[in-house]
Amino acid sequence: MSTNAALRNPRDRRRQADRRYGARLLASAGLAAVSAVLFGLVLILVEGRWRPLQRLDTGAARRLHTAVLDHPAWESTLHVLSDRVWDPVTLRGAVAVLTVWLVYRRAWRLAVWAAVTAIAGGFIGLLVKTVVERARPDLQDPVAHAPGYSFPSGHAMTATTSFGIFLLVLLPLVPRAWRVVFWCLSVLSVLGVGFTRVALGVHWCSDVLGGWLLGLTVVAGTAWAFQTWRAETGRGHTAVTDGLEPEITHEAPEDDAAQP
Repeated sequence: MSTNAALRNPRDRRRQADRRYGARLLASAGLAAVSAVLFGLVLILVEGRWRPLQRLDTGAARRLHTAVLDHPAWESTLHVLSDRVWDPVTLRGAVAVLTVWLVYRRAWRLAVWAAVTAIAGGFIGLLVKTVVERARPDLQDPVAHAPGYSFPSGHAMTATTSFGIFLLVLLPLVPRAWRVVFWCLSVLSVLGVGFTRVALGVHWCSDVLGGWLLGLTVVAGTAWAFQTWRAETGRGHTAVTDGLEPEITHEAPEDDAAQP
């Protein structure tokens, strides 16, 4: 009896691991689907000129614009944050440096994932802007100007994809006691980007929301593909709190995976 139980235990553990893997993979796909659906809904409301959304956009833009005009110091701070710290060029450059570092570490798959996610996010955002052709806010006494169309916000989308990449790549290297801080800084940065774009009068609130949702769709979709890739190469699914590839903490993760 004990022998049979011992024989069954490995099978039971494998089944349980398979069920956990399936649940996590389904959760990743579900997150991508939900964010895509929500983005589609926002896009429909924007294209249909839904009046409650237009009132929200107009009211928020005017109130924040007035507040910035009344506090010149805020304007300087917002410009620094939006045009230097959280600028898409800055964030994409940081992702590029991270990708080069991953190549140096021979984390080839993770490097490909980071590069594809960043490039896909930029391309998809530009494509949607071109299709929607939404005009930017036209405010009296503008404090900032931006070229191109308005929906979705490129800053908001780039921040979402970039900080998503940083989180999912670097979390295994962050001590567990500090991971909450890392998450909070990333989330606050993404939210802060959206606030600066609306406060500077170069985007509507719905532009920022669309950028967040579309960026989340891209990250969740590519992360789901990466997890499937891991499964096909014999690696297990990891929780989002552990990053995409915990093996990055090893000196040569790809070589380690090849050993029995």
